[in-house]
Amino acid sequence: MPWTGRFDQLFINGEWVDPVGDQRIDVISPVTERVVASVAEAGREDVDRAVAAARAAFDRGPWATASLEHRLEVMHRFRALYADSADTLSALITHEMGCPISMSPVIQTGTPLAILDAYLELALEYPFRTIRRSAKGGALVTKEPIGVVAAVVPWNVPQSVLMMKLAPALLTGCSIVIKPSPETPLDAYLVSELLQEAGIPPGVVNMLPAGREGSEYLATHPDVDKVAFTGSTAVGRHLASVCGQDLKRLTLELGGKSAAIFLDDADLDSAVESLRYLSLRNSGQVCSLKTRLVVPQGLKDEVLDRLTALIESMPVGDPTHPVTQIGPMVTQRHRGVVEGYIASGREQGATVVAGGGRPDIDRGWFVEPTIFADVDPDMRIAQEEIFGPVLAVLTYRDEDEALAIANNSDYGLNGAVFTTDIDRGLAIASRIRTGTVELNGNPSGFHAPIGGFKQSGLGREAGLEGFDSYVEPRAIGLPADYLSTLTGETTK
Repeated sequence: MPWTGRFDQLFINGEWVDPVGDQRIDVISPVTERVVASVAEAGREDVDRAVAAARAAFDRGPWATASLEHRLEVMHRFRALYADSADTLSALITHEMGCPISMSPVIQTGTPLAILDAYLELALEYPFRTIRRSAKGGALVTKEPIGVVAAVVPWNVPQSVLMMKLAPALLTGCSIVIKPSPETPLDAYLVSELLQEAGIPPGVVNMLPAGREGSEYLATHPDVDKVAFTGSTAVGRHLASVCGQDLKRLTLELGGKSAAIFLDDADLDSAVESLRYLSLRNSGQVCSLKTRLVVPQGLKDEVLDRLTALIESMPVGDPTHPVTQIGPMVTQRHRGVVEGYIASGREQGATVVAGGGRPDIDRGWFVEPTIFADVDPDMRIAQEEIFGPVLAVLTYRDEDEALAIANNSDYGLNGAVFTTDIDRGLAIASRIRTGTVELNGNPSGFHAPIGGFKQSGLGREAGLEGFDSYVEPRAIGLPADYLSTLTGETTK
């Protein structure tokens, strides 16, 4: 292991403490199929302790009432410590869930740093205090921290998702309880130590690994004001239901089945090469990947030839080897799910053009990158999120049909358009019903909002909009002559 922390303990109220019970969570390498670490599993009493610490820190501690300047100072210290630990974090996540080390420094720690940098910049622009004037009066509108946040983090890109929640929560003055995935709790231990070293006050950040029961208990805890969840749509739907009982604030970043539309003037060499990242990064285990490739009928064979060459150029194997580009699935069960979808594609009449089986590797939960052709838009492999290195190629006759295929989904997280005509591509992008569209592979970045239409989620993360989910607006009516004396506020 590249780093070993206090895995027998939980981080509560600024201290490393023993859990009440003796339950453990084993972290199993998807490469060796062996236990690489074992951590304490939080039970209900531990959740109660963590939430009580977060509640007390918010209600009576210094963080919620601190100036933005002070919060920024502490978070910049955290940023420096995080950057110094990036290589260790990358290696930890590779050991936990099998992300190729060739990719981990980019998506597992480089992306979180970019997210944090964006939030640190945007905090200076966010309208925490605004003067509103009207014919009938005026008000000082303030954005108040929402309170205690439960951050439920998935296993696929744990640090990126955590930073989407941690940065705006802390910068707005909230307290937070971090609940990492049972598959990837180790990196959360290191981050908790870094936050402690940076000077976050006791109780403001708490971290406890937990299974399904502990996670639901945390999300429904009466002293939690907001739940920030990233994961499957099925779990998100359940959380929305149980949180709705108390009208608890909730943001959900859920599944996707994103489509990439190749227009007839697309640069095929460039477009297909970009799919190495846009469709296959992290071995296909990212919710925003473009896994439906919508191509003109006349370009189908050219695209398939290039796709086959692409995956043949992506070595499958041990993710700790620097040449590996496709690693294992995170668990044996998840490999079974992915293989079930591959079998379904065959059964429903799609054609396997490449892959479709297991690579010749003795140990580990590997799946060959797989390309399907002759895919009907209503097949399961075109409708359901697979979360593995499986791509479906669908064909169209005109732009309206391409858009109909792209929008024929319960999801609406991401999409892409490939064309040499930017104006044409922008017109197509504006008709795709997703929260993000990438034109010719250009990312929108973290100064822009990220989130989904339809069943891909509720709310937005990143951008100025990312702060909105962690604050409650308050309007204070004031005399006009007093309003005129206020300085430093935005006037609207």
